[in-house]
Amino acid sequence: MGKYTGSLCRLCRTEGKKLFLKGKRCLSDKCALEKKNYPPGMKGSRVNFRKSHYKNQLREKQKVKRFYGVGEKQFRNVFAASAQKKGITGESLLKTLELRLDNVVYRLNFAYSRNHARQMIRHGFFAVNGKKVSIPSYSVALNDEISFREKKRAAENVKAMLEDVKGLVEVPGWVILDSANFTGKINALPNRDDISLKEIEERLIVELYSK
Repeated sequence: MGKYTGSLCRLCRTEGKKLFLKGKRCLSDKCALEKKNYPPGMKGSRVNFRKSHYKNQLREKQKVKRFYGVGEKQFRNVFAASAQKKGITGESLLKTLELRLDNVVYRLNFAYSRNHARQMIRHGFFAVNGKKVSIPSYSVALNDEISFREKKRAAENVKAMLEDVKGLVEVPGWVILDSANFTGKINALPNRDDISLKEIEERLIVELYSK
């Protein structure tokens, strides 16, 4: 399946949950889910859908995929790698996604959204341990330092963006943010309680892929 190019707000309405795909808009009264808290489509507010166990599994998988901005093939690969690790597969899956560079950049308040973070990473705005990284799915590790490259942040529009995005999301406890130097350091690996997507039943995703 190709890249999704439709309305991002439609995805949140489909899942019935804020996925924070549009940055500040998601935190304002302009959020589509606040205005239309029902699935998209004709007479969506009056349709009573039957929910099967398979549908519940599928919806949980779609929520996580869309929240982190991962395609189906990439998600399957991450799941397969997580299944090979020691520990609980579902938790390993979420922790792996949480350690993606695009997610870390977003949670450091260096971008409006994960999608915005991906665009900036691809254009070489960030470095890991002093080395430029242009792969959004790059997995950061313990003690890695993520920095906003000085040359890139010198532009006036970038300075304005950084000021505007400051404090947009809560910086997780497993990252140390040095806002003065525009750097963040991974001082611990995230645990289940640190996962930014709340109220997700990862066991349903494991059940879906274990068939």
